[in-house]
Amino acid sequence: METMDNTYKVLRQQTLWEELFFYQKAVVLYQLTYEFVQRFLQRGDRTIDQMLQAARSGKQNIVEGSADGVTSIEMELKLLNVARSSIKELLEDYMDYLTSRQLTIWNKHHPRYDTMLKFCRQHNKWEDYCSYARKWSDEEIANIAVTLCHMIDKMMISYQSKIEKDFVEHGGIRERMTAARLNYRHDRDEEIKKLKQRVAELEKKLRDNHIEI
Repeated sequence: METMDNTYKVLRQQTLWEELFFYQKAVVLYQLTYEFVQRFLQRGDRTIDQMLQAARSGKQNIVEGSADGVTSIEMELKLLNVARSSIKELLEDYMDYLTSRQLTIWNKHHPRYDTMLKFCRQHNKWEDYCSYARKWSDEEIANIAVTLCHMIDKMMISYQSKIEKDFVEHGGIRERMTAARLNYRHDRDEEIKKLKQRVAELEKKLRDNHIEI
């Protein structure tokens, strides 16, 4: 099966969002939030839906943004921003929970802070968290979720900067369409030029051999 020359490509390569670490962490954050609201919030509390929706929006908009990025860098950046906003909203809910219940917010002076930070950095899959999550207290889950929120946001900022750089260097779909058409015309003109040159060489060879054309 023939593949299109890169000089003629209009669509950007599809990002495999499943391989993005911040997406994997966003999935963990959603599952962790589901566990949290089921165990520690009273049924009927509107915060349950708000937190689940924010967590879901975070991961879903990463997926949608990556898919739309094939044709529109602008749309990808917008949806990634929506994802970041949802994660920030969820972060605020967790902080409110800790503060309102006078639970400890783990900072760099907390004895478990460094261990928590290392664990969250090194683990991106829910399988690494689920057995612990069912044993962790509300304070533990909330602090781990807060840490994940901060990590995801930081990673997404770096990723967005990379996309912006790509846009500056290669433009959007209109620029790629124009470049593809210009490259195609240039290559076609070059091919015609070579064919004409070949015909001229053959005609000269025939004349040199006194063969009528």
